Amino acid sequence: MKTRPLGKSGIEASVVAFGAWAIGGWTWGGADEKESIAAIHAYLDAGGNLIDTAPMYGFGRSEEVVGKAIADRRDKVLVATKCSMRWDLTDAQKKRATKRFSTTKENVDWSGEKTEESFDVYIYSGKDGIREEVERSLKLLQTDVIDLYQTHWQMDNTPIGERMETLMELKKEGKIRAIGVCNATQEEMNAYRQFGELDTDQEKYSMLDRDLEKTNLDYCAKQDLAFLAYSPLSQGLLTGKITPDRKYEEGDQRNFKPRFEAENVRKVQAMLEPMRPIAEKHDATLAQLTMAWTLAQRGCSHVLCGARTPQQAVDNAKAGSIELSDAEISEITKAVESYDGV
Repeated sequence: MKTRPLGKSGIEASVVAFGAWAIGGWTWGGADEKESIAAIHAYLDAGGNLIDTAPMYGFGRSEEVVGKAIADRRDKVLVATKCSMRWDLTDAQKKRATKRFSTTKENVDWSGEKTEESFDVYIYSGKDGIREEVERSLKLLQTDVIDLYQTHWQMDNTPIGERMETLMELKKEGKIRAIGVCNATQEEMNAYRQFGELDTDQEKYSMLDRDLEKTNLDYCAKQDLAFLAYSPLSQGLLTGKITPDRKYEEGDQRNFKPRFEAENVRKVQAMLEPMRPIAEKHDATLAQLTMAWTLAQRGCSHVLCGARTPQQAVDNAKAGSIELSDAEISEITKAVESYDGV
């Protein structure tokens, strides 16, 4: 498994990270704790060391499972988690926060119609909020330090100066080691950097989501920031295993997304087809080839890949050792550019 630095933090992280959203169960139709822990252990045994989670992933459930999984091997793991997505604010905090969406414990209210089980999720990064969250995350993760701490979204009313000054205080206190942002613009990253050292940017990026190549990816390459791509497999679509007739369990967010409708799945399959010979040449799966191509893009230092079983975790980790030639990257890119779906 190759490693790359998390910005200028001095931390070397495996290029393929374990994305722990799905093991929280929320929006994924639930999750099995024992299987999730086994998946994390398999990933670590396969050479990975970076696990990315967040309080929002199952309302603390993902962090709790990660904490249990790494309790006896903490020295071999880099833990990344986040702050700012809140469902438990006080009335005073809500006045400074921005409402993001409504949800139940199982899934987002995609229809926009609240039910008796629904509650609101806010974005809040006030100093008091960040300090509340970091202490809760430390407890759930069963650790005394978080290796990478990231603001999850940026659309709240708290000045960036207040956010970053709080994060820098936590770093000085030894509670976090590196600072990152998620879902941020270049302008927002510039603002963060006025108040301290920013190490990483985590964004949605894949063969199907390439808008950031000329913005955040270019920015991170120039500013020596790590870029962590989430959903590099587009929630399974780019594995080549999802067929047009695939049915998803109740509570799975993919039931509500146009990208997973039969017509679009066929377009993805057509895009992937020319890549199969290259994958076979490397004794790799389409998923592994997809991750290797993503990691080969300028500015992209790491990919975050979810796994719910040990085999998925091992398969993902193998992508971290694939080396593509310039000719192969060009051929894959040509296929990617043929895609005209959503």
